[in-house]
Amino acid sequence: MLKQNSKRRLTSVLMLSAAMVVTGFTAAQADTLRWARAGDSLTLDPHAQNEGPTHTLAHQIYEPLIIRDMSGAFQAALATDWAPKADNPNVWVFNLRQGVKYHDGADFTSEDVVFSINRAMSENSNMKELLSSIKEVRAVGDYQVEFETNGPNPILPSNLTNLFMMDKGWAEANNAVDVQDVEGGETTYAATNTNGTGAYRLVSREPDVKTVLTINEDYWGRNDFPMDVTDIVYTPIQNAATRVAALLSGEVDFIQDVPVQDLNRVSSTDGLAVKTAPQNRVIFLGMNMGAADLKNDNVEGKNPLADVRVRRAMSMAINRDAIKQVVMRGQSQPAGMIAPPFVNGWTADMDASSKTDVAAAKALMAEAGYADGFSIQLDCPNDRYINDEAICQAAVGMLAQIGVQVNLDAKPKAQHFPLITNDQTDFYMLGWGVPTYDSEYIFNFLVHTRGSDRGSWNGTGFTNTDVDAQIVSLASETDLAKRNATIQSIWNVVQDEQLYIPIHHQVLNWGMSEKVGTDVSPEDDPKFKFFTMN
Repeated sequence: MLKQNSKRRLTSVLMLSAAMVVTGFTAAQADTLRWARAGDSLTLDPHAQNEGPTHTLAHQIYEPLIIRDMSGAFQAALATDWAPKADNPNVWVFNLRQGVKYHDGADFTSEDVVFSINRAMSENSNMKELLSSIKEVRAVGDYQVEFETNGPNPILPSNLTNLFMMDKGWAEANNAVDVQDVEGGETTYAATNTNGTGAYRLVSREPDVKTVLTINEDYWGRNDFPMDVTDIVYTPIQNAATRVAALLSGEVDFIQDVPVQDLNRVSSTDGLAVKTAPQNRVIFLGMNMGAADLKNDNVEGKNPLADVRVRRAMSMAINRDAIKQVVMRGQSQPAGMIAPPFVNGWTADMDASSKTDVAAAKALMAEAGYADGFSIQLDCPNDRYINDEAICQAAVGMLAQIGVQVNLDAKPKAQHFPLITNDQTDFYMLGWGVPTYDSEYIFNFLVHTRGSDRGSWNGTGFTNTDVDAQIVSLASETDLAKRNATIQSIWNVVQDEQLYIPIHHQVLNWGMSEKVGTDVSPEDDPKFKFFTMN
């Protein structure tokens, strides 16, 4: 929704949009950022999907109480300060920023925070694991909120950096109180429309085609951030060659995912630059170890993945160094655990634990009764991670060396992710970033038994009541030495059971026009209010 005094800018954006329908791209003003990446946001509902590109678009429009800046450090957003309550360690007190308006002119108050947090804790929300320790959230006047947790939660603020605040009145008026059921195929008003407090307003959206944003003239942070970018044209371009061609020709100004084979070509082109940084993300393969029998294998009446020897053999068959050199052109770091080095709980020893040994892997397969191997389907996205389908293709050849014949099925992430969350895949690729920088986040989503408030991305079928209890305890353990010991204990189980096959830590390569100024965020989530335009 745009104000009347923005008619001139709206006109230029609509002219740009109309031209792009015909030509795909067009020249733009210096303050317009033309942005491309391989895949689109999955929805505009800010609580429906816990997924990087979805959060990245949402961060332009909506805001959380706390954000991470482009270096990954905490920064006040809709909350100005926060601290545990002096007389009750189970309560965090957040003081809210006053004078903030939603895009439709409504005031932001504590009522919206209570509504948004409760909404994000609801059944359809893909964010509820982050809030599982919360007993109650309550308003204390118009501009203060208390979060009461089930025991002291020392890292609660870390869990809120992607929890976006919605306007309660807008949601009620538009039948958007309930979170969109993405897996069930539901479309709602909040999935296609927005009303945030963020630096940019939604002008138009064609999913998987183009999204246009324009500056929020009444943004509370106009004087606190550069705000050089006034208009944004976001164009998902799945094909890598087309995406690079658009950058090289000047049709787009910024792409988040320069293909590794084109890094030198882009960086050596006059007027362009490539900025590189390690990403807070691990790429890995998941295996359905919990099913009695698999749907997509040729073994009748049993599940070969239920045997830890098979899972270890499959991991040992993967040559991570070869993937790094051949598929990733050196732009990855082989991984031995599904936590990035940024994360509390990561250790160098565990991360170096994945070794390639085909002979030993064959011996384990024979010991498990699968000397002749078996066949299985590998489900893989083709528009989410760097060279995702190519990594899966490499894994197919490597697993064949130990007799595991893999049928690769690669598809867009919008069709791939529901296979994992709905228990419809036996063997799959997934990537995981850790915005809290703490192992609890990984355990809540990927290790805990799948249930109503945890384990939503645990497609392995792994379940262990002792481990579940340890994971839950992390949310209220204030003795950090004891908490870290529990984290290490959980990692020991994850590693010993070979729940996942770690592949590598991603490296980010952002390509941009030299007129664009920004650091590379380890979260791969550009927030354009921080960008400068020269």
